[in-house]
Amino acid sequence: MNELIRVTTKGDTQVVSARDLHRELKVKTRFSLWVKQNFKHFRESIDFTSVVVNTEVQNNGGIQIRELQDYALSVEMAKHIAMMAGTEKGYEIRDYFIKVERAWNSPEMVMKRALEIANVKVEQLEAKLDEVKPQVLFANAVSVSDTPILVGELAKILHQNGINVGQNRLFKWLRKNGYLISRKGTSYNMPTQKSMELGLFKIKESAITHSDGHVTITKTPKVTGKGQIYFVNKFLSDVA
Repeated sequence: MNELIRVTTKGDTQVVSARDLHRELKVKTRFSLWVKQNFKHFRESIDFTSVVVNTEVQNNGGIQIRELQDYALSVEMAKHIAMMAGTEKGYEIRDYFIKVERAWNSPEMVMKRALEIANVKVEQLEAKLDEVKPQVLFANAVSVSDTPILVGELAKILHQNGINVGQNRLFKWLRKNGYLISRKGTSYNMPTQKSMELGLFKIKESAITHSDGHVTITKTPKVTGKGQIYFVNKFLSDVA
């Protein structure tokens, strides 16, 4: 099928330039008046949308870019306007648009568009997966190993994920937000009941034998694998 008027695709809709249609219909009425006379029968944003196009014009021996008002018409609207012209050329253009619509709605074209939409969605999903892949790998590695780490090591992990926090600041944040005990005493910096119930911390107890023979027990809070994922996600979500 020979191209009588250029038909382009906007989303899942075929559209025609109003200026192209005006020119091919060989309308003697100036474009702006022709638009006013014909567009009153149609709905903006449904049958047509306003667009601005750039065109080259000669100016003092040089070329200047000029903006022109145009409209993107649905093929259905363009077909009606061509028929309303009441000329042989108008009917020729109308018949052309009918053929364009038939080709657009053929089973082959419908399937082609469906595959294109599916491919776009797959590409978007792959891009999203690539974006979150490092976080997923980190989460999976932590879940599998489930090796408790010191709060200072958690601070390093957070720093690697773009969170500007050191060990001391992280301890302060954990106390302030109720994950570690802030009350001075033997339980200072130990996990709160909430943290333990959530499975975010474990307490490592170590026995130290002194030179005089007496033994003391030290307690160190360590962040579980679950806790590492929890705090990384929490800080990242707060930043986002």
